[in-house]
Amino acid sequence: MDDAARGLRVNVDQLVYQEGVLTPPDTPHCFAYYITILNEGEETITVRGRKWVVTESNGEVIAVEGDGVVGEFPVLGPGEHFSYNSYHMIRSSRAIAQGSYLGVTGSGEPVVVGIPAFELVTPEAGEVGYC
Repeated sequence: MDDAARGLRVNVDQLVYQEGVLTPPDTPHCFAYYITILNEGEETITVRGRKWVVTESNGEVIAVEGDGVVGEFPVLGPGEHFSYNSYHMIRSSRAIAQGSYLGVTGSGEPVVVGIPAFELVTPEAGEVGYC
């Protein structure tokens, strides 16, 4: 077990290309992702923030960070989990998303758990127009 993660584990449960979703012209490809954060440790942990890094095939890198997770600050006791979904919009037809969640134990110890990298690929690269 990674000491920095204190028993937290992240699963990327599902990734779905959102064809037909209205998006800005400069980021026409939208992907919904479904994630579960599990506490397999022995301490209660509050997830306080997240950081995403999305690297597009054109070389552009977008970093997104902020407080909470989808507007919440999940408190996970031992054996508990938090599931949610959100999205990334990208400019090119391919990108890689990765990141981490930042938390704190009840005693104030910092917790950092990585989000497994996943690839965002349009179904028919080159033939997909605006979503």
